[in-house]
Amino acid sequence: MAIFGLLASGILFATAILVVVRITLLIFTKKPGNLPPGPKGLPIVGNILDLPAKGEREWEHWLKHKDVYELALELLEKKSLIYSGRPNFVFADMIGWTETTPLLQYNKKHRLSRKQTHTFVGTQSAAGHYLGLQEMEAHRFLFRILQEPDLFLQHLRTEAAAIILKATYGYTVEPHKPDPLVELADTSMAQFSAAITPGAWPVDVFPALKHVLDFKPLKFAEKRMAHGIQEKTFVQDFLAERGDTLTKEDHDSLKWSALAIYGGGADTSPTALASFFLAMSIFPDVQRKAREEIDRVVGSDRLPTFSDRDNLPYINAIVKETWRWHPVTPLSVPHATDAEDIVNGYRIPKGAIILPNVWWFTHDPAVYPDPSAFNPSRFMGPNPAADPTDHIFGYGRRICPGRYLAISAVWITIAQTLAAFEISKGLDENGVEIEPAVRFQPSVISRPEDFKVTIKPRSPQHEALVRQSEELYPWEESGANELQKIVV
Repeated sequence: MAIFGLLASGILFATAILVVVRITLLIFTKKPGNLPPGPKGLPIVGNILDLPAKGEREWEHWLKHKDVYELALELLEKKSLIYSGRPNFVFADMIGWTETTPLLQYNKKHRLSRKQTHTFVGTQSAAGHYLGLQEMEAHRFLFRILQEPDLFLQHLRTEAAAIILKATYGYTVEPHKPDPLVELADTSMAQFSAAITPGAWPVDVFPALKHVLDFKPLKFAEKRMAHGIQEKTFVQDFLAERGDTLTKEDHDSLKWSALAIYGGGADTSPTALASFFLAMSIFPDVQRKAREEIDRVVGSDRLPTFSDRDNLPYINAIVKETWRWHPVTPLSVPHATDAEDIVNGYRIPKGAIILPNVWWFTHDPAVYPDPSAFNPSRFMGPNPAADPTDHIFGYGRRICPGRYLAISAVWITIAQTLAAFEISKGLDENGVEIEPAVRFQPSVISRPEDFKVTIKPRSPQHEALVRQSEELYPWEESGANELQKIVV
């Protein structure tokens, strides 16, 4: 993902990060009242030269300032009342994004939005309503790979969008061609990520995102409901519950909460799964062990379903390792303090910016030996490694409310992909294997840099299982035409 810039005030904002709190909170022993130490600034420009260089991976840059360990869980979990604010994202505010749930300050609006989302997918029980939808779209994902294996990254995004848009708005994506709503939403999500990247330079490529999507998906859902189409979706459930008591505040919160659900699911799951495909091409032994487990537990007459989950411990471990191997948001989304605090004798001012280095938490060799290796076995046996999802989905009152939906979406896609396909290194124009480079893009949401893989069915029998998707889940008409009428 390209990193777009903030306005010039973003430079001052990023400099303030360095002056105030040094990105990562360390264990300190100095006398009370002092601010945490950090690199010495220069006259006038302060610490601007300490910012990451263009193209530098931020999580590696800020790791140079780490001493012993960080206090993310201690502060962001146990002191979440103080550490649940958000920085003042000046540019994001100018284009309207600070109304969406992740960037709301910790206030009444945020609590209302979180309550709405929690009811929808905030528990395993609530997210369980959509397991059937996820199984269907995972199977369709396999079919798309069978047809066009080189477009597997695009298919990952289509799968994620299909699940989120159907569950949230009742919208069906185009089954066999690019969907206009998905393309528009993906562009918006890329620009959202850019808008909250601290310290980026200003550019003039942003459209007027204050009216992002013009909330067309919400209008689409409301129109279907008005025409008597009953579906279990986030929008319909909320509107039905409120009925005649719906206020303008409720409606405004609904549209931003729904957009946040899409943003949270449309990027995180396909990004994690892209890392999975890269890892499978590099670590073939993991695939071999996974196939042995699937063949033993599930057999070769069907694909895995969620009912098999408890009996597939190695697949479960692969999913955890996928989240750990490269976190989707290596530096998380910044928190800010809503009140002054004292940490190990150091004063943390109100408004200080807190950026937990999630990448380090999942690559600390003291916790995960040989962290660069993709080794699911670290999560098995009598002394399994710590669950990385304690860090992956955020902290405290800012934890991702859609995490259960994301975890199950990634699980079913990994399980069915490993059951049906063999993934190996990509080939060049001469048919020679390409050794993939394990590099990730420097961005708030960090994807693997471009790579190739070869994806083939394990056998004719497994190919037949994939092709069953058209019989089990007949293609539905897309909502694109209906949406076009709303746009016009």
